[in-house]
Amino acid sequence: MTARVISVVGARPNYMKVAPLHRAFARYADRVEHLIVHTGQHYDAEMSDVFFADLEMPEPAVFLGVGSGTHAQQTARIMLAFEPVCLELRPHLVIVVGDVNSTIACALTAVKLGIPVAHVEAGLRSFDRTMPEEINRIATDAIADYFFVTEPSGVENLRREGAPPERIFLVGNTMIDSLLFALPKARAHPIRERLGVAPRQYVVVTLHRPSNVDDPVRLRLLLEILAELAQWRTVLFPAHPRTRQAVERFGLSPLLAPLHVLPPLSYVEFLALVLEADFVLTDSGGIQEETTYLGIPCVTLRTSTERPITCQLGTNQLVPPEPEALRAALRALRQGERKQGTVPPLWDGHAAERIARIVLEHCLRLPVE
Repeated sequence: MTARVISVVGARPNYMKVAPLHRAFARYADRVEHLIVHTGQHYDAEMSDVFFADLEMPEPAVFLGVGSGTHAQQTARIMLAFEPVCLELRPHLVIVVGDVNSTIACALTAVKLGIPVAHVEAGLRSFDRTMPEEINRIATDAIADYFFVTEPSGVENLRREGAPPERIFLVGNTMIDSLLFALPKARAHPIRERLGVAPRQYVVVTLHRPSNVDDPVRLRLLLEILAELAQWRTVLFPAHPRTRQAVERFGLSPLLAPLHVLPPLSYVEFLALVLEADFVLTDSGGIQEETTYLGIPCVTLRTSTERPITCQLGTNQLVPPEPEALRAALRALRQGERKQGTVPPLWDGHAAERIARIVLEHCLRLPVE
């Protein structure tokens, strides 16, 4: 018997989670046909092609091209587009990853068609329901059948919420699988030389969360503090399109002058910069994990994180995006105070292999060897 498994990607962070799964399922190609469906939730042809090349992913079997819109519009479009794909391909399992709108939309569509769903990165919780991602995480785990978890807090959250313990699997982090896969390319990449920055003499900054960039007062304050930071470190700022639009909309473009603003980067380019950064300042989720693995100090401009292990064991520290707190954190870093960390258990580059074996044995009831 050959089983068919669909993995869904919707936004660039999903690529890093699905690419190692595709490689892992390739070992069982005689038993499992693994197909990637791209919803097109966030899609830029040039950038997506680069990410697929960096991670050596195949072209998606299906591209839905749903585009942007409000959360309701986007979720509805994805469901309407994904349903006929499921009816035509009749997968034995749908794998959704992360916490974007594609995650909940495709999980809900599959479940209503009677197709089992597995959630990769299940159980992560920020306990902040003002974050759309938190709603997606909770809702997806409420209807999923199998749960692949990156850290112990996820197991605890799922058990507390009533998920069957025998379907919860602590497997590690597929983001780290992709990081290790791309590391040789990142180490050899010339982007640092091209930008003229010396190791540990620059900071990498990313900002994109609505809570930070959609408020003109907060965004102005953050940019002013970045300008202060630029007095003692080169600030490399790969600007998210949402952030650039907000800066222009609020008339804040002059505040970018002290910063080295970059266009969106490929995965390998970004990783190459993070490798030699003095520290990283971000509001992203996945970057907290990458810096923890690499041992690079990370300041996360949020009041909560769904990845607490990055603070408990890793190099991450949560700093509210307020002037006093952020200035204090940056002052400590300037004085050489660096949070030391360790790599969490099972973050070893083999998470996808564990997931593939479990899918065959427990989800599909197929022999592994």
